[in-house]
Amino acid sequence: MTDLWRLPTTLTVGGAEYGIHCDFRDILEIFSYFQDENLPPFIRWQIALELFYHSPIPPQHQKEAMEQMIDFVQCGQEAAPGPALVDWQKDAPLIVADINRTAKQEIRALPFVHWWTFLAWFHGIGEGQFSTVIALREKLRTGKRLENWEKEFYQKNKTRIDLPKRETPEQKTEKARLLAMLGR
Repeated sequence: MTDLWRLPTTLTVGGAEYGIHCDFRDILEIFSYFQDENLPPFIRWQIALELFYHSPIPPQHQKEAMEQMIDFVQCGQEAAPGPALVDWQKDAPLIVADINRTAKQEIRALPFVHWWTFLAWFHGIGEGQFSTVIALREKLRTGKRLENWEKEFYQKNKTRIDLPKRETPEQKTEKARLLAMLGR
């Protein structure tokens, strides 16, 4: 069980204590590798483990290290089911603006902000553009009717609201097969 009253800077894997890179920028960099569809999942995980832990994890403990990293990133909480409504790269300007308002300072200027502190500020975001974007994404995802002002906001901000479509490996394979049949 994760102790949510402390800001961990180490994790125990295979009975050994490992230092972790826990600044919010470190975690967001790891997320960017997980979104890189040009990398196979195994390579994404290898990169994530190397970026997250200060020292290499022995192969026999890598599964546990992955689980510990996931637990840390999620602050010991279960992930919400369903598709992601946040794209950390695309939404960065909105997220930073609202977190700066919540934190009452420019967070990017701080030399270190623990991931859990960043998430606490993130969850403390009240009404604003980012919460509006998330609410619209959820309504669009679930097929709920948009209010007139939401329709207008969506039309003006469609590129900020729509998340990029990610192809599954199967879709990529099929697309490559069809292009090959067409001689492309």
